[in-house]
Amino acid sequence: MTPSAPARRLLGGLATLGLTLDMIMTLRAPAGAATRPGANGSQAVSATISLSGTKDYGMRRLYGTGDLGSDSQDEDQGPLLELAPGTVLKNVISVYTLSGGGAKEASDKVFRFNGAGTLNVSGFAVRNFGTFARSCGNCKKQYKRTINLSGIEATYKGSELVGINTDYGDSATLKNVTIVGDTSKKIVPCQKYIGDNTGKEPTTNGSGPDGTYCQYSSSDITCK
Repeated sequence: MTPSAPARRLLGGLATLGLTLDMIMTLRAPAGAATRPGANGSQAVSATISLSGTKDYGMRRLYGTGDLGSDSQDEDQGPLLELAPGTVLKNVISVYTLSGGGAKEASDKVFRFNGAGTLNVSGFAVRNFGTFARSCGNCKKQYKRTINLSGIEATYKGSELVGINTDYGDSATLKNVTIVGDTSKKIVPCQKYIGDNTGKEPTTNGSGPDGTYCQYSSSDITCK
């Protein structure tokens, strides 16, 4: 049974990537359209599952229970899945590149990128969310991170598509993004922050395309 509270923590990160998800979500193989897939059953996870080799979840929806199912904003809250280097994870999540899938009812972040490296998300639909993808703003260990979004359909309500830390050299690229139902244009495509490693809430540092940190143009975003 899917939990009633939104913003469940669904997935934690691979070694250096440190990706976590705070939502109810399922993923499928790459699709041509950004449509939210259906789940083939559900699985409760009360303790972090360590994976190696190849694991196919067959489109099951994973959701946290107990300590993994709270709405805590603790940056050190455990993940549902922990992947060893070289792990192949099918039909639930791909840590570095996510192709196809959807999420809804994430009151805070959908993807929180805690580690170093590059996160690519494409063909993904999101509805009723806080921030779609966020480079961790106040983790104890901070890194330069790159976030690339393409083929994203975001349906209002929402706050930010992507949030990055300019002081750590983060960058975000947006291509072929569609925003639906946001007549007042409240969703910020790319929000810049001044991050820290002290646990304090980061301060904003402007928004919008600048060619360095937020890399996109008005033609990359369509509003419907």
